[in-house]
Amino acid sequence: MKSLSILGSTGSIGQNTLKIVEMFPDRFSVKALAAGHNIDLLSAQVKKFLPEIAVVFDENVARSLKKKLGPESKVNILFGTEGYKEAATHPSVDMVVSAIVGAAGLLPTLAAIEAKKEIALANKETLVMAGEIVMQMAAERGVVILPVDSEHSAIFQCISGQRVEDISKIILTASGGPFRQKPESEFADITLSDALNHPTWQMGQKISIDSATLMNKGLEVIEAKFLFGIPLDKIEVVVHPQSVIHSMVSYVDGAIIAQLGIPDMKGAISYAMSYPERLSLNQSIPEFANIGSLTFEKPDIKKFPCLALAYQACETGLTLPCVLNAANEIAVTAFLTKKISFVEIPVIIDKIMAEHQVVSSPDLSDILAADKWARDAALQLIKEKK
Repeated sequence: MKSLSILGSTGSIGQNTLKIVEMFPDRFSVKALAAGHNIDLLSAQVKKFLPEIAVVFDENVARSLKKKLGPESKVNILFGTEGYKEAATHPSVDMVVSAIVGAAGLLPTLAAIEAKKEIALANKETLVMAGEIVMQMAAERGVVILPVDSEHSAIFQCISGQRVEDISKIILTASGGPFRQKPESEFADITLSDALNHPTWQMGQKISIDSATLMNKGLEVIEAKFLFGIPLDKIEVVVHPQSVIHSMVSYVDGAIIAQLGIPDMKGAISYAMSYPERLSLNQSIPEFANIGSLTFEKPDIKKFPCLALAYQACETGLTLPCVLNAANEIAVTAFLTKKISFVEIPVIIDKIMAEHQVVSSPDLSDILAADKWARDAALQLIKEKK
């Protein structure tokens, strides 16, 4: 039996992970659950899966969770950065499912790698911020990082049994988001509800906005570079509205291997959890006769400049991807709270990137400093716009 620590248990990835645990109680057990503020859902998860520890954002939330669970609960309730690290390094845990949204996932994931835990990585920001550091540490400690993002899981499956030197290109597919066919002249009128209405995937708010701006695909480009050791010029993004092909890999002999499936994260999650086995999920397969055709198109980087900004950050490397990510997180939060418009998201990111003094040969402290600087600078810029 594999014991799990789920960082981000109340998010969409975390909830789907627990659904798989429910389906295979003889294969998986839950030793730690970590969330932010959603104590209603977390308390229900604790009562159902009986972990040894539960972690929340801060001490006040921890008190509320303890009160909600009642005196009969034996779970050890922790909070904050140290609590998340404890969940990631808990001695009885075999695998850490890293699904905390945003930069908050970096330090717990590094702690899990340091503790030589197997990693199921859904937090793409970990590699965007500190890809070289993370992958080097994993290699030094013999830690396996298994991708949970549907696109990276697809690539992982497509390169299985193949030689890396035979790869000519990685092709990341993108749905195009809710505004693929919307004229750029109408982008200024985009509302929050419009941006959250993804055509094919059910996701959390932050990743839904990232998908609408195509920043999510840009972050995935950076993640793929580090995760698979593939140079940037061999990573291509193609828009595929049907979301049936999750990604593809082309080889030097002209062959292309694609991974297909319905748009449901449980497949990618379960493959990481059970690798190299596959679990019988009883998932439906695409109805190809009903689909009729699969279409592809180039992404429009004029309409969606966030994708171009991500390529720029990846090409420069060093601390710039971290700054890109931090500025994006602040800008997306500002949009979600209706402080800025949709079209201002890439403007803010671009300005913060232009102001940043890139640090050569950054260590972790440099990465964290760049992250803080970018957040502060973006917050100030948004404040000045009022």
